[in-house]
Amino acid sequence: MSNFSFSVLLICLLCLLLTGIAQEVEDEREFDYIKGSEKGPERWGELKKEWKVCENGKMQSPIDMSNRRVKIIAKMGDIKRKHKPCNATIKNRGHDIMLRWEGNGDAGSIEINGTQYYLQQFHWHAPTEHSINGRRYALELHMVHVDPKTNRTAVIGQLYKFGHPDHFLAKLGKSIRSIVDKEEEINIGRLDPREIKLGGSKIYRYMGSLTVPPCTEGVIWTINKKMGSVSHTQVKLLRDAVHDVSPQEHKIYARGKRKAIATRKMTDMSVSVIQDIKLKT
Repeated sequence: MSNFSFSVLLICLLCLLLTGIAQEVEDEREFDYIKGSEKGPERWGELKKEWKVCENGKMQSPIDMSNRRVKIIAKMGDIKRKHKPCNATIKNRGHDIMLRWEGNGDAGSIEINGTQYYLQQFHWHAPTEHSINGRRYALELHMVHVDPKTNRTAVIGQLYKFGHPDHFLAKLGKSIRSIVDKEEEINIGRLDPREIKLGGSKIYRYMGSLTVPPCTEGVIWTINKKMGSVSHTQVKLLRDAVHDVSPQEHKIYARGKRKAIATRKMTDMSVSVIQDIKLKT
């Protein structure tokens, strides 16, 4: 093999490695959320060497958005939202329901500090992974974006209280019911991610990690401060689809160490709330 060919091969392998680092593990058989389990959150960092950061990371997520720990950032640019309609599939990953946007950035992007992060997927957690002043809410949507140049991840989080049904989830109800207890992926046609309304004028911002293995750090988290509304029926469907029957079985962080208890305590990390900045649509 020539030196040139070897160099090309090495670069390709490095690219594949970097791509894998920032992605969540989709096979739930590799880990679980069960307290005391051999594959539970407190053991994630021991299961694979590439998951070690789950145990010893310094910027792990989720965290609490408590106002007592908030720093107000007054001079940051707007987040420009450039999403657009795109074909999508929906998949039962065993630990959550994921909506994957097809194509290579066809669903558009967000811009943060001049960098474009392209929309890859949505997924939901019930109850919320992040908390506000120690309180967790009904549902949390993660809108996962990736910068293809650096493979860095940026996630927009939307929290929901119980109330009126969510319009976007209402469109997915039939599809979700069709994959209850079935770890398969089905095409659901063309959807518009802009139907997720991100209202309000304040957002929380912090640097954290993926919330499931490999717990990769360096993730830019933006949590919308204004709550959405979701019905009890919609949350029950999302949880029934993955047999998530115990809200206690989710990971939490307490001073960097993961535990599995009913009330999450989050890492003592700085959280920032950006005031008077709207997500541009």
